[in-house]
Amino acid sequence: MMKAIVWRIRLPRVLLAIQVGAALSLGGLVFQALLRNPLAEPYILGISGGSAVGAIIGILMGFSRFPGVSLTAFAGSTATLFLILFISSGESILRKDSLLLSGVMVNAFCSSVIMFFISLTQDSRLHNILFWIMGDLSVADTSQVLTLFCILAPCFILIFLLTHTMNLLLMGKEMAMSMGINVKAVTLTLLITTSFMVSATVCHSGLLGFVGLVMPHLLRLLYGPDHRILAPACILAGGAYMVLCDLLARWIPEQGEMPVGVITAMIGAPLFIYLLRKTSK
Repeated sequence: MMKAIVWRIRLPRVLLAIQVGAALSLGGLVFQALLRNPLAEPYILGISGGSAVGAIIGILMGFSRFPGVSLTAFAGSTATLFLILFISSGESILRKDSLLLSGVMVNAFCSSVIMFFISLTQDSRLHNILFWIMGDLSVADTSQVLTLFCILAPCFILIFLLTHTMNLLLMGKEMAMSMGINVKAVTLTLLITTSFMVSATVCHSGLLGFVGLVMPHLLRLLYGPDHRILAPACILAGGAYMVLCDLLARWIPEQGEMPVGVITAMIGAPLFIYLLRKTSK
């Protein structure tokens, strides 16, 4: 009995938490590098919310989790990303205020769309998804973990191969172009890869906020700005951080468990406020 609990319940949940934490942390690092904004993060920018809207639409249409729901979630995250870039388009795309306000506005709209679907539908699956929306790792199984790994592993490798280019992008667009970097192609590749990675993660874990903000910021303080070091550090530390948050989500309540997204928000929201005040000075 104990062996079955460990191998069929505990281990898949831990492995799922590792993959989710790694993907969200690395996604936050990429967005911060591309947008040159330390506050950029999939949840804050509304990318995760767009993925959730796409996933719910896929569920309502009766698609399977993979590839159907994953594809609709990717479509939602991509649409959200380009909407944010369009709203803060032009030369203002790199301005913190314009970008963050656009992300917050789109994120609020995505949240209202999610609540709209939940309140109107009679589908019991969608009502049960309310817990998932807050971030849930309790439904992990072996096939789910293997599927997510097959999706995330190529994304991790591609992003790691472009870490040196990300370092050059931090020096400015003109400097990167003078070094022979095709800025548009690299930026588009990283944006699409990261959006796909985040959307796949949201399909399997729900909305988990501020993970991509907390870990890259802390690791940047420890190891400096070199993305060749930060990328693998985000994968390792992000996975460990999510396992810890999931453990707290199961340990704090006297009965049952709380959504792990509650824990990540309680840790990440104060840090976001601190960083916002620091960068506004």
